[in-house]
Amino acid sequence: MFTSEAIKATHAKVRSGADFPQYVKDMKALGVLRYDHYVADGHCVYYGENHFQLSSTAQWSPISVATAPSPKGLTVVLKAHQAGETDYLTFCRKAAENGVEKWTVDMIRMACIYYDVQGGELLKEEIPVM
Repeated sequence: MFTSEAIKATHAKVRSGADFPQYVKDMKALGVLRYDHYVADGHCVYYGENHFQLSSTAQWSPISVATAPSPKGLTVVLKAHQAGETDYLTFCRKAAENGVEKWTVDMIRMACIYYDVQGGELLKEEIPVM
């Protein structure tokens, strides 16, 4: 199964949102089936085969997540990040401002789903296959 070190090494290759499709491909190669990223502190929970689960530690001091979600605002922030206009922490802060509590990256369905604090789906994106 995958390790924290392997995930960190894979994550270190990412420079902007433009690198995301390759990142997903690399994570899938490690055996990650999906992961949940929690915006408030940046920790992730990674899931593999046979109910294998690995959690990371908080990556930053807690940031507040807006309780009034804005799917339209999230779309604008996401497009800017995918174009390489923002770094990861800036993207996370702006996602929180638009009501994103977490996102799930599903390597089986090749989708990234953004959720609000009530668990509602704000946006679902297909991940381009490389």
